[in-house]
Amino acid sequence: MTDDDLRHLRRCVELATEALEAGDEPFGSVLVAADGTVLAEDHNQVAGGDHTRHPEFALARWAAARLTPAERAAATVYTSGEHCPMCAAAHGWVGLGRIVYASSSEQLSGWLAELGVPAPPVRTLPIREVVPGAVVEGPYPALAEEVRTLHHRFHGAG
Repeated sequence: MTDDDLRHLRRCVELATEALEAGDEPFGSVLVAADGTVLAEDHNQVAGGDHTRHPEFALARWAAARLTPAERAAATVYTSGEHCPMCAAAHGWVGLGRIVYASSSEQLSGWLAELGVPAPPVRTLPIREVVPGAVVEGPYPALAEEVRTLHHRFHGAG
């Protein structure tokens, strides 16, 4: 992991914290161009009831509307948590490039089980099971622990 990767992942954790402080689930994502320019960022916005309002999905739609296929393929999506199957599919359909995440879906499933939180209605899968050719890096243990703390806070355990 490069210093730039770490900086962008830390921003994702900041965005996840902002989501939590706004009463939402703690997820945050950043879309970065090949030259290192931050193009867009977002955090979860599902508290209103629309559970498709994930930041990774929003960034995929943003990229589809504003970037050429070559720009999308050269971009990197950084995120506090590994994409869910819906977001992974959006990433693949839009043709975005590399994905770097702080915590994995497997880790999240374990944390939620520890807390007694019911499983989500959609099965968690590794990104590569949804998008076989995806370039994926993560998790990063130090940041994953920070994300774990956010989820514990969201579910009233910390």
